[in-house]
Amino acid sequence: MNPSDYLAEDAVGLAELIATREVSAAEALEAALAQLEAVNPKINAVTRVMADQARAAVRAGAPGGPLGGVPYLIKDLGAQMAGTPTTLGSRLFKDAVPPADSAIVSAYQRGGLVIFGKTNTPELGLEPVTEPALFGPSRNPWDQARTPGGSSGGAAAAVAGGIVPAAHASDGGGSIRIPASCCGLFGMKPSRGRVSFAPAAEGWGGFSIQHAVTRSVRDSAVLLDMVCAPQAGDPYRIEAPRTPFATDAERDPGRLRIGFMTGGLAIEVIDPQCAQAVRDAARLCESLGHTVEEAVLTGDVAAMGAAAGTMIAASVAATLDAEATRRGRAIEASEIEDITAAMYQRGQGVSGSAYVQALQAAHAYGRTVAGFFEQYDVLLLSTLGSPPIPVGALRGDPPDLAGYTERLFAFMPNTQAFNVTGQPAMSVPLAMSAEGLPIGLQFVGRMAEEGLLFRLAGQLERAAPWVGRRAPTSA
Repeated sequence: MNPSDYLAEDAVGLAELIATREVSAAEALEAALAQLEAVNPKINAVTRVMADQARAAVRAGAPGGPLGGVPYLIKDLGAQMAGTPTTLGSRLFKDAVPPADSAIVSAYQRGGLVIFGKTNTPELGLEPVTEPALFGPSRNPWDQARTPGGSSGGAAAAVAGGIVPAAHASDGGGSIRIPASCCGLFGMKPSRGRVSFAPAAEGWGGFSIQHAVTRSVRDSAVLLDMVCAPQAGDPYRIEAPRTPFATDAERDPGRLRIGFMTGGLAIEVIDPQCAQAVRDAARLCESLGHTVEEAVLTGDVAAMGAAAGTMIAASVAATLDAEATRRGRAIEASEIEDITAAMYQRGQGVSGSAYVQALQAAHAYGRTVAGFFEQYDVLLLSTLGSPPIPVGALRGDPPDLAGYTERLFAFMPNTQAFNVTGQPAMSVPLAMSAEGLPIGLQFVGRMAEEGLLFRLAGQLERAAPWVGRRAPTSA
């Protein structure tokens, strides 16, 4: 399979070629490995290559399932493969080997995906950029001086760089939508409970959810259909839909009521190019027959952010305390990065009462936001506060933790809210900056209404196609 033919296909298209024997699964895998060899040294998206394991899986028999034979990558956090280290992007866990596959990995394998590597992530997935000390920074295929986002930055860079047409990702505060926006991809964050974390515990008090970053809408829909069966004992669960998401992606959404915002939630003013992209997207939606108007999303964003910070810090402390107990000695500051150490220290000071109060504040914010969706079907706003920022800019050079929070929410003011509420939200690559960098538009729906968002996404993709836009580093 030649490189141009490989790069031209999304996952569904590649699976169709394999199913009709125009291309073999072995040829598709070798094309992916060749692309990895060509571009990964430039973008540092893939940190573990499992070529021999993948070749053996293909030799064992032609994979069946809806994406039979398609090469795939999983994030080095959230999804576990038995016998393969899951580092969480951390020196502390670089040798941690899980005894069993995650439910999502088993579902991927039943669906025919050929997993041949793991992608880069910041330590414990804590940042919206991907610059871990363990593996070094990932870089954006659109501009290697820029970040691909995080925490699924390696996944997004791999897809935008043409290594794979789709890759596993997870999202605890924007970690699917942020890198999708940075890299010009489609990124759907499903509803809380839509995808199981089994056998692991819930992520960050239920804020985190797994899915993928993809070039096409249909790939995202098919992948979610493959993994959305709840598992026994899940603390949150949504039953699989009666209508497959793949079917929804091809259906007309009907006339929707869309409220849009040109500003930010955590900050008032965002980059003018991002604000203009919202206006342009609103006009596009209006031209497609939807009722579109400027709106205001009410709710105490500061209280929500503080509550989320408390719960995430406590979760980080629980993870590190468990590792300290397992190995029989305390975690030393030199073993973790400064951001992680700061979160660990904060989390150790969170009392049980403070955690419950934060959980109650998070749920209160969700109830307030739900009122917006009694008037509107969809909320439209910019995914990010700016186009992708330079590598290293978030932490500062020299490192500046005092200004970190301000820079953090200037970059990602609009994503965390919908991890707190648990609603589905997608970043759609409808715009480009004057500098040629992708700008994602975020569309948010009601709880468990991914199908509606897929219908809208499919309509937008047909009206303003983006799959043909390719990052320079993918060539």
